Amino acid sequence: MLKKLFGFDPTKASVKTEIIAGVTTFLTMSYILAVNPSMFGQLDGMPGGAVFTSTALAAIIGCLAMAFWGKLPFGLAPGMGLNAFFVYSVCMGMGYTWQFALTAVLIEGIIFIILTLTNVREAIVNAIPLSLRHAIGAGIGLFIAFIGLESAGVIVPDDATLVALGDITSGSALLALIGIIITGFLYARNVPGAILIGILVTMIIGIPMGVTEFQGVLSSPESIKPIFCQFEFENIFSLDMLVVVFTFLFIDMFDTVGTLVGVCTKAKMVDEKGNIYRLKQAFMADAIATTFGSMLGTSTTTTYVESAAGVAQGGRSGLTAFAVACCFLIALFFSPLFLSIPAAATAPALVLVGLLMLEPIRNIPFEDFTESIPAFVCVIMMPLTYSISNGILLGMIAYVLMNLICGKFRKITPAMYILAVLFILKFIFI
Repeated sequence: MLKKLFGFDPTKASVKTEIIAGVTTFLTMSYILAVNPSMFGQLDGMPGGAVFTSTALAAIIGCLAMAFWGKLPFGLAPGMGLNAFFVYSVCMGMGYTWQFALTAVLIEGIIFIILTLTNVREAIVNAIPLSLRHAIGAGIGLFIAFIGLESAGVIVPDDATLVALGDITSGSALLALIGIIITGFLYARNVPGAILIGILVTMIIGIPMGVTEFQGVLSSPESIKPIFCQFEFENIFSLDMLVVVFTFLFIDMFDTVGTLVGVCTKAKMVDEKGNIYRLKQAFMADAIATTFGSMLGTSTTTTYVESAAGVAQGGRSGLTAFAVACCFLIALFFSPLFLSIPAAATAPALVLVGLLMLEPIRNIPFEDFTESIPAFVCVIMMPLTYSISNGILLGMIAYVLMNLICGKFRKITPAMYILAVLFILKFIFI
C-alpha cells in the first residue's frame, strides 16, 4: 500500500526513517509559519492569524500533492523571497493592493500547470549541463548553510564588509555553535535521527540561555475568510501585471529547479544521465500548491531547499512529504509550541546539510575550464546573491559564453542558446 501511495521502497528506507525525515524537514522549514504572518501583517486587511492559517493550509496541500502525486520526499510551503517580492515590491513598492498580488500568483499557478502539462519545465531542467547540475547541489549547500548561520546571528550585516562575524560568545549565535557541535557529534557517531535529535537538544539547551522562549502549547486556528479568494481582475491585462507574473514565474521556476536538481543529485535519486525521477509530477505538485495557495490567501508555494535536511536523514519517498503535511496540520493547533523552536536550533541542521550537499562537487571536471568556471559561477553566486535562481541563470550564461568563445559549439544545444538569451534579457529588463 505504501509503495502504491507514496512510492515507498522498503529496501531503501524504513517507515520510521521516512517519518523522522519528514519531521526534520518540517522543523527546518517551520519558520515560515512565523515569518509569513509578520510580513503580510504589514498590509491592511491581512490579519496575521488568518495568514498563519493560510500558510499552513497551503503547505499541507503542497506536501500532500508531492506525497501522493510526486512521490518524492520534499516539503512545500509559501516561499521566502517570493513573499518579500509580494509584500515589499508589488504592494509597498508598486502601490498595488494585496488582492492584485494574489491575482498574479493565481495566474502564475495556472501558467505553471500548463507549462508542466506541455513538458516545458521538464525540458528546461534537462537542458542544464551535467556539470551545472552537480554545481547546483554544492551551491545550495553553501546557500542553506549561510541561511542557517545568518538566522542564528553567527553571521551579521556589516556596512564596511557586507557581512561579519556576530557575537558568538552569548545568545543565539553561541547556542547555534553549540548545536553544530552536538549535531556533528551525533552524525559522526552514526546516531539515527541525528539532525532531529540535534534540533530538539539545542532547543532545550536554549531555555536556560534565554534563547528559547516557551510561548504555550495550544491555540485554535483563525479563520481565513478575510483573505480567501480575494482576487482583483481589473488590472489583469496591464503591463505591471505582466511584469509581476513573469517575475513570480522566473523566481519560482528556477528556485524549484535548483532545489530538485541539487537535492535529488545528492540523494542519488537520478538516472544514469542525471535526470530526476518523476520530475513532471514534482512540478505539477508545485503548480497545484501555488494555485490553491493563492485562493487561500498566500504567496507562491514552492519546494523548500530545507527538504535537504530530511533527505540527509534518509527520506526517499512521498511518505516523507506526507509526514511533513501531517506536521503542518498539527502545527495549526499547536502553533505556540512549534513557534518556540528558535532559529538557533534549526541552524545546526542547515549547516550540516550544507556540508553534506557539497559532495557532488567532486564530479565536476575541474581540469576542463569550460565546465569548471561556469560551475564555480553557479556555486558562488547562490550564497552571494542570496538566490538559487540567480546562481543557475548566471551559471548557464557563463557555460554558453565559455564554450562559444572556446569554439566548443557542439556542447551547446539549441535549448541552451534559447535559455541563455532569455536569462540575459531577464537581467536587462527585470
